[in-house]
Amino acid sequence: MAGETGKLNQGWVYQDRVDRAAAGLTLLAYYSQHYRHSTEQTWRDRILAGQILVEDGPASPQQILRSGQRLTYHRPPWVEPTVPLDFAVLYEDADLLVVAKPAGLPVMPAGGFLEHTLLRQLQKRYPQSSPVPIHRLGRGTSGLVLLARSPQARSHLTQQMRDRQMHKVYWALAVGNAPMDRFRIEQPIGKIPHPQLGHLYGVTPNGAFARSDCQVLRRDRDQMLVEVTILTGRPHQIRIHLAAAGFPLVGDPLYGAGGQPQLTPIAPEATRDPEAIALPGDCGYWLHAQTLAFRHPQTQAPIEVCCPAPSPFGQPAHS
Repeated sequence: MAGETGKLNQGWVYQDRVDRAAAGLTLLAYYSQHYRHSTEQTWRDRILAGQILVEDGPASPQQILRSGQRLTYHRPPWVEPTVPLDFAVLYEDADLLVVAKPAGLPVMPAGGFLEHTLLRQLQKRYPQSSPVPIHRLGRGTSGLVLLARSPQARSHLTQQMRDRQMHKVYWALAVGNAPMDRFRIEQPIGKIPHPQLGHLYGVTPNGAFARSDCQVLRRDRDQMLVEVTILTGRPHQIRIHLAAAGFPLVGDPLYGAGGQPQLTPIAPEATRDPEAIALPGDCGYWLHAQTLAFRHPQTQAPIEVCCPAPSPFGQPAHS
């Protein structure tokens, strides 16, 4: 099932609180500097149309902001991109869910996606106890997502994540061929300035510690199937780490060799905008969350859930 084409969603209200660093900025400067996905003129038009309020009242683009003020942006309904909305529930009890997400479906609302997300689809299916994601997968990544169904389960599972007691295994199709069968990547990952988003993540000397243990499962002529076990969960870690090692994911529009985001315009045939640059939510790469192991938040019993990779990944050479 895919999202309904041409149907407006209900719109959304985004809220901000002015911090000390932003005090003294104009309302227009605040939105133009914090949310660079839209131009200054677009933000001006939204303020003049009454879509952005300060303390629930109308404001002008040049209004000076004070620390602590509440800002609300009432985004009008819009047509969301069509994405696959099917997902499979692989484990379910009163405390948690494990679902298999298709590539292309965002986990959380963001950008142009609100109803066409895994979270909203789960809220419709479980209206009395909406599950909360314990971790996220990139929009283009398929496979296992763990969700809590109670505050206690959320706290316990999140603690397992922090303590690195959760075992997560991925399959990745990467460009090139590593000379060794097993290798470890420990490049630090942190924020890098981005002209549209303000920042995104990549390899940087001052970043947070990150570790990926890799095993080559199959070698083809110009690409390889790699099993990656991550002990940390930095944003886009596998995409960044394999690219940093010289083996970017097949079809990844954002992270090339070196682990740095590509800021040059993407191929004209891939977009209607010849100046468009790749963003983290862009699809095309091949990454699958295959195995997830953790302890049950109530019984402490070990749980392991596996999700077979889609056919394009193929099979390991030894199978």
